[in-house]
Amino acid sequence: MEEFIELVNATPVVIRMAIRMGVALLLATVVALVLYGILRRTGRRTESYTLEAIARETRNAFFWFLSFALTVLFWQHLEDSVYPEVVESPWYLHWGIRLARTVLYIFGALLLIRIVNVAADTVRHRYSVNATNNIQERKILTQLQYIQRIVGIIIFIVTVAFILLQFEAVRALGTGLLTSAGVGGIIIGFAAQKSIANLLAGFQIAFTQPIRIDDSLIVDGEFGKVEEITLTYVTLKLWDQRRMIVPLNNFIDNTFQNWTRGDTQLIGSVFMYVDYTFPVEALREEAKRFVELQEVWDKEVFGVKVTDNNADVMTIRITASGSNSGNTFDLRCAIREHLIGWIQAKHSEHLPRTRIEMSPAIGQPANPGAHTPK
Repeated sequence: MEEFIELVNATPVVIRMAIRMGVALLLATVVALVLYGILRRTGRRTESYTLEAIARETRNAFFWFLSFALTVLFWQHLEDSVYPEVVESPWYLHWGIRLARTVLYIFGALLLIRIVNVAADTVRHRYSVNATNNIQERKILTQLQYIQRIVGIIIFIVTVAFILLQFEAVRALGTGLLTSAGVGGIIIGFAAQKSIANLLAGFQIAFTQPIRIDDSLIVDGEFGKVEEITLTYVTLKLWDQRRMIVPLNNFIDNTFQNWTRGDTQLIGSVFMYVDYTFPVEALREEAKRFVELQEVWDKEVFGVKVTDNNADVMTIRITASGSNSGNTFDLRCAIREHLIGWIQAKHSEHLPRTRIEMSPAIGQPANPGAHTPK
């Protein structure tokens, strides 16, 4: 036994570091295989989306986090057991521990981010925006997206801080920066006014929610759906697949239309312009018959009324409701196309017309063909 201890002590430090790192990798492999095997089987047996997502998304990050955690532990023990306080350890062992600890922090942050993403995906899996009336789901998902990004930023900042605090020079630099934070803070504050305003606007939007994920908006005359809400801007997916990028502050300072603020149901209007002689009741019956056959009609609102007139035509408004903006738009188009074709086929003589009345010229008889007595 003593010979073995002497052999170990005679082994170069680099070799002992490599052996201990190998043992750490082996232990991490065994733990990961056992732990994630149990997670996968439990997830399949219970049909748990969360457990299956954890087993799928966090395995690699957990393995490397555990590997470097054990490596740092073993190397630190090597340094403490071999080199007393009065004897300085070799530079490669000292810097090797710092490097391993840095990698440990990075994989620890990656593991935390993966866990946060799994938690967010679990919420998205439970609250789907594909539901018919999805106001509550969109409210939760809007807050979730913003909170997820804030947590990611916090994890990044804390990780960088832990890495930098390993180095004495950075600690001294940090102390110097803190003493001059007054002037620097003022300069940075003026330089980042718009960014901070957008960030604060993001908090306000996330919790007061004038807009939510999948809301239907009209912004600057463009119709689109809210596809993404980031820390500084909102991405609108327009009807023709374009993307419109709008700063968050724009939704606080300016007016816009939100078609799905309180409910996804919308009432669509179609206007027909016809002659005064047009039979309104016949159009009402035909419109009702057609709308009742449409699957996109939610059977809530329907009406036909004469809403306006001028010297040439009268305006007939047909209203019908849909469960969401897309269905309402399709319903409006279908009603418009059908009624135009129906009027052309059945009542073309009642289309808008311009009437001209010819008055006799001054000094001429009203009836040019009549006999003028002598």
